[in-house]
Amino acid sequence: MKKSKIALVTVIAILITAYFLFDLGQYFNIDYFKSQQAEIEAYYSANPLLTIALFFILYIAVTGLSLPGAAIMTLMAGAIFGLFAGTIIVSFASTLGATIAFLASRHLLRDSIQRQFGDKLKTINDGIEKDGAFYLFTLRLVPAFPFFVINLLMGLTPIRTITYFWVSQLGMLAGTIVFVNAGTQIAQIESLSGILSPALLLSFVLLGLFPLIAKKIINMVQAKKVLKGYSKPATFDRNLVVIGGGSAGLVTAYIAAAVKAKVTLIEKHKMGGDCLNTGCVPSKALIRSARFIAEQKRATELGMKSASVDFDFSDVMARVQRVIKTIEPHDSVARYRELGVDVIEGEAKITSPYTVEVNGQTLTTRNIVIATGARPFVPPLPGLDEVGYLTSDNIWTLREQPERLVVLGGGPIGCELAQSFARLGTLVIQVELAERLMGREDPDVSAVVMARFIAEGVDLRTSHQAKAFCIENGEKILICDNKGEEVRIPFDQVLIALGRAANITGFGLEELGVTVNRTVTVNALLQTNFPNIFAAGDVAGPYQFTHTAAHQAWYAAVNSLFSGFKAFKVDYRVIPWATFTDPEVARVGLNETEAKEKGVEYEITTYGIDDLDRAITDEETHGFIKVLTVPGKDRILGVTIVGAHAGELIAEYVTAMKHGLGLNKILGTIHIYPTMAEANKYVAGNWKRAHAPHTLLRWVERFHTWRRGA
Repeated sequence: MKKSKIALVTVIAILITAYFLFDLGQYFNIDYFKSQQAEIEAYYSANPLLTIALFFILYIAVTGLSLPGAAIMTLMAGAIFGLFAGTIIVSFASTLGATIAFLASRHLLRDSIQRQFGDKLKTINDGIEKDGAFYLFTLRLVPAFPFFVINLLMGLTPIRTITYFWVSQLGMLAGTIVFVNAGTQIAQIESLSGILSPALLLSFVLLGLFPLIAKKIINMVQAKKVLKGYSKPATFDRNLVVIGGGSAGLVTAYIAAAVKAKVTLIEKHKMGGDCLNTGCVPSKALIRSARFIAEQKRATELGMKSASVDFDFSDVMARVQRVIKTIEPHDSVARYRELGVDVIEGEAKITSPYTVEVNGQTLTTRNIVIATGARPFVPPLPGLDEVGYLTSDNIWTLREQPERLVVLGGGPIGCELAQSFARLGTLVIQVELAERLMGREDPDVSAVVMARFIAEGVDLRTSHQAKAFCIENGEKILICDNKGEEVRIPFDQVLIALGRAANITGFGLEELGVTVNRTVTVNALLQTNFPNIFAAGDVAGPYQFTHTAAHQAWYAAVNSLFSGFKAFKVDYRVIPWATFTDPEVARVGLNETEAKEKGVEYEITTYGIDDLDRAITDEETHGFIKVLTVPGKDRILGVTIVGAHAGELIAEYVTAMKHGLGLNKILGTIHIYPTMAEANKYVAGNWKRAHAPHTLLRWVERFHTWRRGA
């Protein structure tokens, strides 16, 4: 603890101890004041400024230390100074005292509380940053809620001090006037209950509810304003129209049909969206074929003299398409029509908040969900169109294997496809602007993956910035900058893997005035600035994963269909993901890099998978599990797994974090032997050993010694 904190704690402790040790509370009751009222008023008449100053300082001290007595002093202010002067004195003294308590709480506790519980407090922090003044004002209007509790708790939040000061002054004013006014008639008051009658308390509660009601009314007015000028149909053809047949759109439509709403799903291209047709499914099919080829090269590790595989690249790519066709019925028009969804194949255009045009037909609907997904981002590099390029959308049309493939980008898509093509025999040159691949992961994770890539023949060009493309003597060239030096890389094909851009144009958002900023802007309920238009999936962000798109879809469906009755804020607390390189990389929650950036204190527990029996039998002795926990506790902040089947192993930690289970619970769970999942138990065991109760164990050792009679 810093010296300033130690000093502050010491001063506060001394003052509070003195208050109770010398029984100073006896001076803060109505009977005592009444007995001394004449003398105090006489002193005030003789020394008005000194009396005001002493009272002001004492009031600040009482409220700043959160001591009992502020209510009595407010009454005294009315009795001594009158309504007008007493209100001014108490208003400023109480606000200054509250702010001192607020600042003390912030200085002593906020950093440690936010470090330990930052993930759980994120929603509260976001709400305070957005509407902190509003919530504080509401609380201050209700004197039944302990003000000292507000002071201490608000100090833990990110609300600005100046905001806290003026809102507190304004919010406490009504209660201050009531108490000061009562103090002017203190002779008729026997106790505080005489002031805080049930009727008065109810009035304050209603006053406190007023801002909440006002906010609801303001939201309704804003909603009406944005919808003004659009004719609302007397009846609707549909409860919901969903635009886009990818993961978010399919799940939204499915849920709507399941609750018996009339829902139409519009898809202009292929059902299943990117995941089925150009993303998750084809890439994992290609990865599996490429891994089989790589496994043949490890034959001697499994006790065989040799093994080889004969393949044709076009056959591998044909298999990818076969896999897509096999899964396609799961997302087909026929299946969703059987589920009760009205599926229309065509290009949708939103023409008003209540109407969508498709194939020359106008549909009326109470609500709209935008689920139009995203597309590969293509940078405006000179010469790129001239040389031609591949993306994750069109690479699956290849039937002739490129001899030299440049992969531009070191993120998940670039890494998965770079390794796969290298295993198929292509010379892969992977170009990345940063110093390492997979920049969202910790450096030790990147190091493991990069070492494997290099061992498998991938030509890594990190710290290389792509500047332009050209064709020289019939050969395609990528021109890069490597720390000020020009580098020229010849190639046959180039794959652009630099992330994805949301599909936000071409279907009416601009004309209607839906707010967009790279993605469709939505609130915590997934509403756009139009209250009946929602967005989910890649087009809305903040995560571009199939599983988060499906997760958002539930909220989009429920919030749109039951608007006005019940709404749910999207829960982003536990979002897992995996990169399916070899070794796989899976993560949930914080990693070290993010924890340091956010100032979150953590402990690290690791387990090397090379020690795991099943990994040894499978010749998969590589990788590790790294768990971040709250210091001294088993509560999980985040987990990173590098190794075989990491995408499956992470599921246990996702469940644990979702339901508040710590490493002790994982350690106490039976895991089948021999499995890779035992690694989860062993890392929990490592944490337990590091936090063994050594003092208790020494006493237990003495106990056993005594039992032996030694």
